[in-house]
Amino acid sequence: MESKAAPSCRLLFCLLISAAVLRPGLGQYTVNSAYGDTIIMPCRLDVPQNLMFSKWKYEKPDGSPVFIAFRSSTKRSVQYDDVPEYKDRLSLSENYTLSISNARISDEKRFVCMLVTEDNVFEAPTVVKVFKQPSKPEIVNKALFLETEQLKKLGDCISKDSYPDGNITWYRDGKVLQPLEGEVVIIFKKQMDPVTQLYTMTSSLEYKTTKADIQMPFTCSVTYYGPTGEKTVPSEQAVFDIYYPTEQVTIQVLPPKNAIKEGDNITLKCIGNGNPPPEEFLFYLPGQPEGIRSSNTYTLTDVRRNATGDYKCSLIDKKSMIASTAITVHYLDLSLNPSGEVTKQIGDALPVSCTISASRNATVVWMKDNIRLRSSPSFSSLHYQDAGNYVCETALQEVEGLKKSESLTLIVEGKPQIKMTKKTDPSGLSKTIICHVEGFPKPAIQWTITGSGSVINQTEESPYINGRYYSKIIISPEENVTLTCTAENQLERTVNSLNVSAISIPEHDEADEISDENREKVNDQAKLIVGIVVGLLLAALVAGVVYWLYVKKSK
Repeated sequence: MESKAAPSCRLLFCLLISAAVLRPGLGQYTVNSAYGDTIIMPCRLDVPQNLMFSKWKYEKPDGSPVFIAFRSSTKRSVQYDDVPEYKDRLSLSENYTLSISNARISDEKRFVCMLVTEDNVFEAPTVVKVFKQPSKPEIVNKALFLETEQLKKLGDCISKDSYPDGNITWYRDGKVLQPLEGEVVIIFKKQMDPVTQLYTMTSSLEYKTTKADIQMPFTCSVTYYGPTGEKTVPSEQAVFDIYYPTEQVTIQVLPPKNAIKEGDNITLKCIGNGNPPPEEFLFYLPGQPEGIRSSNTYTLTDVRRNATGDYKCSLIDKKSMIASTAITVHYLDLSLNPSGEVTKQIGDALPVSCTISASRNATVVWMKDNIRLRSSPSFSSLHYQDAGNYVCETALQEVEGLKKSESLTLIVEGKPQIKMTKKTDPSGLSKTIICHVEGFPKPAIQWTITGSGSVINQTEESPYINGRYYSKIIISPEENVTLTCTAENQLERTVNSLNVSAISIPEHDEADEISDENREKVNDQAKLIVGIVVGLLLAALVAGVVYWLYVKKSK
């Protein structure tokens, strides 16, 4: 049974207390406890046979005792003294072990277990140490930015609720920062809460940054002592924006300067390597000594070839820090003479020229009716097949989109020309009469029978190619007739006639008109025959010379 009031001190008890002795072999014993845990203190004394009771006390700083718990050896009852700071926190077991719940910093005292007999008092002291782990350190009041070559406060590292007090260390990229005059300044402060007796540690860091600190992590840690020894708790990393002045400017051209052509828009972009980068610059155009103040970009629209030159930019407050670039505005001019629609007469000469002027070597391609020509067209004597749509195309292959072309539509005109032929069918039952016509515009062909004036409508026409075509009729005349072929276009009307004998009368046939293709084949054959003949003559000449030499030698 427990009671909260200790009995009054009897004479024997007071005498024993005054005669208390420390049991030999028992030195000072320390119990370490974490803040808020239960402190357990064994008595550490052998219980004597004639034990009357046990008692626990603690000592004030001046050495005076304060009794806090009593247990009788016979009644097995526990009594706790009226000590406010230990109210409802004490527990004394049957083996005289004292437990104190919810450990506080104020529990750091020297406690003494007392076993009392009729003739003696035995004591075993225990020293209590209480430890409180501090909160994880945190970097607060962080600088928004740091400037190179300037000593500036980086931030505060704070750790709270520690006992005993701890120590704070700063790190740069994992390496300890030591105070260095003019470069690293560390100010450490600690403050104790008068109620909880817990410490708050604060360390302020002033740091002189360089460009080497860009993206470097800064951390801090708190080192403290706990029940099991020294421990360290690190903070989260902090990375700071480092401001530094511009040391170099560069100029860029958009689009890429090797592909700028007339009519393009050019954007100049000036970049400083400082942080933060400069927001304004001076831009210098070719031939203009005064700079134009602008943001980091300056745009020229619809540039011409005279915009070729050196472009520069510089800082506004430091004009000596300048960057430049050369820009070439590529151009391409084409002049076709003649051009457009040109009408010439067959047999005329027509000189054609395509003149190119460009910022670099350009390619030239000639097309006729969408077919690429092997060379430039040249007309010393125009033919109908020369008519068509000619295009001179040129381009700068290194500059995308820079190409030009002009066209010539050549019309070759000619008055109608007629040649008539006749041929008897091998069966002897009909005759084929052909009217060959050439001319442009395409002549219209009409057949009539001379004398009667009858028009023949049943004809067969070939395709009109290169200014030529023919009209054919098949007849079986019972008497001699004269056929007339009339060809007419916008230039002239041409008439030709042919006498045709009756079908029963044999007559000489006239050869058909040779086409251009066949004419070329005939010419090639003629050349071949001439070559063979010349070859044979040369062979005969050589044989004659050899024979003459042989005869002469024989004589």
